[in-house]
Amino acid sequence: MLRPRIIPCLLVHNKGLVKTVKFSVEKGKYVGDPINAVKIFNEKEADELMVIDIDASVESKEPDYALIEKLANESRMPLCYGGGIKNKLQAEKIFSLGIEKISISSSAIENPELIKEIADAVGSQSVVIVIDIKKKLLGGYDIYTHNGTKKHKLKLEDFITQIQELGAGEIVINSIDNDGIMKGYDIKLIEKIKPFIKVPLTVLGGAGSLDDIQKLTDKFGIIGCAAGSLFVFKGKYKAVLINYPNWQERKRFIKGKK
Repeated sequence: MLRPRIIPCLLVHNKGLVKTVKFSVEKGKYVGDPINAVKIFNEKEADELMVIDIDASVESKEPDYALIEKLANESRMPLCYGGGIKNKLQAEKIFSLGIEKISISSSAIENPELIKEIADAVGSQSVVIVIDIKKKLLGGYDIYTHNGTKKHKLKLEDFITQIQELGAGEIVINSIDNDGIMKGYDIKLIEKIKPFIKVPLTVLGGAGSLDDIQKLTDKFGIIGCAAGSLFVFKGKYKAVLINYPNWQERKRFIKGKK
């Protein structure tokens, strides 16, 4: 029976893992070694894993192919990698290292045709577009890139339509306001954009408990539920502990509405 995908999202900064708060590294926390985290999620049989290098695009760096190859060799689950991908050749090299999906964010805005180029080369199912979103003071939402530092004058619904027409196979909606807060997903945001999305949707930003995932799946059914803090912290003091729900805990999400 189909059920929602539960996806840990790991952020790479200075070759280590961090968990940000509202996209701020300074307010965040170092949480360990990327390869060690992948090994633990293997043992816990995670549905899939997303790894984002948050330095690459901001610092105009090439993707870290050495790290990507190590991650791909270690991972026994589908792996999505993002960070620094500016052209098709870079994407093809990453796929050749064993990565199943790539995610792009700033490049999808700066060069939308890149979506089509990659999709034509490897298939839409491997092209994930991450949209980082922040609430406007007077209502509505803005799209940001470069770790929430660069705002774009794009209408969210129009951008979602455009990237799907170009070949995006999955969309990740990432709430900057809810990042690292652990008080639940932005349900109103997903209600707003869900009618425009015809491809698999993953929601990221705000999960603090399995109940938050339950609320999301009860409302939207078969959906990707991604989280960072939920899977790297334990307890009210946020002790670093890689964790993931076991199969019995995950079975509860099968009941989500279709």
